[in-house]
This record gives sequence, C-alpha cells and structure tokens, in this order.
Amino acid sequence: MSSALREAAFAVRVVQRRGGKAAIVYRRRPDEIRRDRLQRVGVVSSLAFTAGTPLLRDGVVKSRETFRSEGKRVRQTVFEHLGGTYEPLDGTWGPRIAVYALVTAGLRDGERLVTTAGHLRRSDPNEAAWWLGLLTRSDNARAVRALRILTEAVE
Repeated sequence: MSSALREAAFAVRVVQRRGGKAAIVYRRRPDEIRRDRLQRVGVVSSLAFTAGTPLLRDGVVKSRETFRSEGKRVRQTVFEHLGGTYEPLDGTWGPRIAVYALVTAGLRDGERLVTTAGHLRRSDPNEAAWWLGLLTRSDNARAVRALRILTEAVE
C-alpha cells in the first residue's frame, strides 16, 4: 500500500461488473478497536460510473496532484485502465465522490446522473463534506431526497 493511500481520507476502487465498470468509494474511519481503516461508503453503479466519469476522473487526477505536491509518491496509472487498485482521494474530492455514490444509489436516468455529477463536480468541498455527514446518518431519507432534488437527480 502506498504512503499516499495510507494518509488519504478517502479512496476509490474501480471494479469490472457484468454491466460495465463500477466504483466503490471508501472513507478512512476508526473500526471497533480504534484502528484507522478504509470503510465502504457506497457504490457507484455502472450507469452512474459512465455518467460521472468526468467527476471521478477529476477526483483521481487532482488528488494525485495533491499527494504529489506534498512529496508523496503516487503510482502513474491511467484512470480508464484501473482494475481493483485503490486510488487515494484528497479531502476536496473524496466527499464529492462519496456524496455522488450515495445520491445516485438506485437511480437509472442517465441524463439526470450526468447533471448530478456536473453539480457535484463544481460544488464547494465544504458543502459536500457537510452533506456527506447528513447522508451517512441512519435517518438520512430526507437528506438524500433533498440533495437529489437540489442536484437535479430527480424531479
């Protein structure tokens, strides 16, 4: 595991599914015995992956630049050819991509997913982190519905 991944607050892993490529988003949090571990936040379905490719690509590429500028060594791989490797995400892009995974869960309208990805791509990182906090609560139904409306994921 690279040092950048060990220190990253978020990570994404691209996997091949029957329907195409999908992504699993992870967040670093303490487990039951207080060890820092990457824990799964959500899954970006194949359709949402296709619609949100610009968001995901920006997150990976710009996070690499962040970790490289901090003196950390990051692997040189092409985003389209990732397969099962964890890519570190910084605190700017990690919340955006995690929110995208949670908001798009179960949605099937490709045009609306593209619009949602565009909104989150341009969103403020602090607001994305705030929404992520709301979306990861156990009683998140209202927050999910509200953010889906705000990002135009649903009517």
